[in-house]
Amino acid sequence: MNFNIRGAVIQNIQHMDNSELTGLIEDSITQGEEKLLPGLGVLFEVIWKNSDPSEQQHMIQTLHNKIQK
Repeated sequence: MNFNIRGAVIQNIQHMDNSELTGLIEDSITQGEEKLLPGLGVLFEVIWKNSDPSEQQHMIQTLHNKIQK
């Protein structure tokens, strides 16, 4: 079985307004369900690909500072 997660996530969110998208992200994080992680990964990929290098560096620095070693 071959399932295109990226395509499914993009298709599900492409018509959401800002409020709906915010709710989706916050609910996914709050629920903490493992099955929602791939969708959040797709959203991060979209953000990453559409960020300039300084924004990417800021994201990396935030991750580095917030994840406990």
